[in-house]
Amino acid sequence: MKKIQFMETVLRDGQQSLIATRMPTSDMLPILKTMDQAGYHSLEMWGGATFDSCLRFLNEDPWERLRTIRKEVKNTKLQMLLRGQNLLGYKNYADDVVRDFVEKSIQNGIDIIRVFDALNDTRNLQTAIVTAKEAGGHCQAAISYTTSPIHTVDYFVQLAKEMADTGADSICIKDMAGVLTPHTGFELVSRIKETIDLPLEVHTHATSGIAEMTYLKVAEAGADIIDTAISSFAGGTSQPATESIAMTLAEMGFDTGLDMDKVAQIAEHFNPVRDRFREEGLLNPKVKDIEPKTLIYQVPGGMLSNLLSQLTEQGLQDKYEDVLAEVPKVRADLGYPPLVTPLSQMVGTQELMNVISGERYKLVPSEIKDYVRGLYGKAPVPISEEIKELIIGQEAVVTVRPADLIASQLPEFRKEIAEYAKTEEDVLMYALFPKQAKDFLGRREDPFYDIPLQTVEVKIDFSA
Repeated sequence: MKKIQFMETVLRDGQQSLIATRMPTSDMLPILKTMDQAGYHSLEMWGGATFDSCLRFLNEDPWERLRTIRKEVKNTKLQMLLRGQNLLGYKNYADDVVRDFVEKSIQNGIDIIRVFDALNDTRNLQTAIVTAKEAGGHCQAAISYTTSPIHTVDYFVQLAKEMADTGADSICIKDMAGVLTPHTGFELVSRIKETIDLPLEVHTHATSGIAEMTYLKVAEAGADIIDTAISSFAGGTSQPATESIAMTLAEMGFDTGLDMDKVAQIAEHFNPVRDRFREEGLLNPKVKDIEPKTLIYQVPGGMLSNLLSQLTEQGLQDKYEDVLAEVPKVRADLGYPPLVTPLSQMVGTQELMNVISGERYKLVPSEIKDYVRGLYGKAPVPISEEIKELIIGQEAVVTVRPADLIASQLPEFRKEIAEYAKTEEDVLMYALFPKQAKDFLGRREDPFYDIPLQTVEVKIDFSA
C-alpha cells in the first residue's frame, strides 16, 4: 500500500488560525494520551504565536507548556514552528540567541523544528538548521510558498535543493495563504521528490476552498506527510479536517497509520472546547468562511480580514477594494516577498498607507525601510533603483547575511532580567518578548510586582 502520514495541528496552527492561539494548556491535557495513541507522525504544539500568546493572554509559562505536554506524549514526535533568524518574534536575533533557543527547545522536548524564512533567504536558516542537528533534533526547512512571475515550480525546486544542501533533514512546502492549486501541487511535489532524497511534507490552509483537492493531488504525487486539523478546529483559515482527508485517502489505497476510533475521540474532546470559544466570542464565524479572493489577490485570509478590520476602524471600509488592488503593485515594487509573518503585516501596512495617504510611498513604515535596506534578507527579485530612492533615498543596501551585523545579545539580556530570571529559559523568554516576559516573571517572583504603590497622607494637628 502507498503510505502517507499526518501531522495534527490543533494544538498550534489549528487553534492559532481560528481562535488567535487562546487555547490554554488545561484544554489540551485531558486528550494528550489519546492523541499520542492515534498514529500521528507528529503533533504541532509549540512555536508560531503560542509563545507570545501564553505570556500575553494566558498567564502561562510557554516552556512549562512544552515540558507538560512532553510528559504526556511518549511516542509521537512533538513539532514546533520557528521563523528562522526571527525565532518567534518579528526581527532578526543574533546567532547566540538563535543557538541557545534552538538547543533549549530540543532539551525541553521538541523533536522536529520546522524553520522558515519569510523571504526564502536560506542564509537566515543556516544557524537554526546546524544547531538543531547538533542538538539531536530533526530540522525541517520550509519553503514559504507564494505565486508571482518569478515564483515558478523551477524556482521552488531549486530552493528545495538549496535547503537540502544547507543540511535540512526534511522539506516542507508551507502554503500559508492556501493558494497552492491541485495541478501545481502535483507538479511541485513530483519534481522535488525527483530532485532530492528527503521526506517531503505539505502544509496548506482551507481559506480559498481548494485545500482538500490539493492534498489529494500531492498525495498522489508522493508527498510523505500532510498537515491537517481535527474537525473541531478545521476549515476556513485553518487546515482541512483530519478525519475527512484520512478516510478519503484510505479509500484511495493509502495507509494513513491513523486509528480512526482514537481520532473520533479527539474530535469529541475538542468539540465542546470549540463551542465554548464560540460562545465567548473568540471564534469569529468569519474565519470559517471560504474566501476565493485569496486566489485572486494571493494573500492569506487572515491578512484580508485584518485589512478590512483596520479600514473599518477608521471608517474607510469603502477603500477595501482599492487596498486589495494595491497588493500586487506593492509586492511587485518590493521584489515579490512572500506574504507570511512578518512580511504580510509589513506589506499590508504599506498598502494601507499608500491608499489612505493618496500618494504611493509618501508614508513608509520603518520596517519597510529596513526591508529595502536589506536588513531582513535578500528580496526574491532586486528592488528597482526608483523604488529604493523613494523609500530610503541614497542609503546603501546591506548585502551580507543580516545576522552578521548583530553582535552577541545574550549577555545583555541576562543582565537586564537577572532580578527575575531563574533559568536560561527565562532569559530567552525575555529576549523574545521583553515586556510580556518581565511582567510574567515579575509576578511569579514578587507577589507585589504589579500592585500600584499607594501613598497615604497623614495630617497631625499639633495645636491641641
